[in-house]
Amino acid sequence: MLLLVGLGNPEPKYAGHRHNFGFMALDEIVRRYRFGPWRGRFAGAAAAGEVAGVRILALKPLTRMNLSGRSVAEAVRFHKLDPAGVTVLYDELDLVPGKMRVKTGGGHGGHNGIRDIAARIGPDFRRVRLGIGHPGDRDRVTGYVLHDFTKAERRIAGELIDAVAEALPLLISGDDNRFMTKVSQTMNPPPPKPPNPKPPPKPEGPPAPEGPAAPPGAEGDAG
Repeated sequence: MLLLVGLGNPEPKYAGHRHNFGFMALDEIVRRYRFGPWRGRFAGAAAAGEVAGVRILALKPLTRMNLSGRSVAEAVRFHKLDPAGVTVLYDELDLVPGKMRVKTGGGHGGHNGIRDIAARIGPDFRRVRLGIGHPGDRDRVTGYVLHDFTKAERRIAGELIDAVAEALPLLISGDDNRFMTKVSQTMNPPPPKPPNPKPPPKPEGPPAPEGPAAPPGAEGDAG
């Protein structure tokens, strides 16, 4: 079984915030793959389903972002999972909108939800980092993540969510590189090849020369 976690803040006022990107992505995955209904479990909302033949428990911690690890740790203990069996989707300041990267382990990069999960289950879980861009000034980060996507960003975020959900079977099967490649190609399709131009018509050659004229009287007589 795989625990698939989306990070965000539970109150309705946060629903469209950049910091709720993980919730948004997980909602689309649950919808697309027809998971069961959301139920209150593990200090969060959980829904069960299957992707690529693997049992999945989708989990949205409802503890506020900074205490996300409490919910994740409860689910990990109950299902006797290793950190390798946990994949977390969340917003990433260090990636521009429309970009996505996957990594296992490493630091928290200043993300409080990831910080709390790592503190409670260890750092060796897989992270799906969904780009939101950086405001350019660290003093503006809190206000930036706790604010709605702009109209243009919302369109890009929706396209990225669709791409991640479509390619999810590759991630579930453990092929992280192909998953990233497919998402990237969906977000940045190659330009269409120009149609092959028609070859120019062949020029008509000069008229064939006429044969030599027959001498007078050479035409056959009947008698």
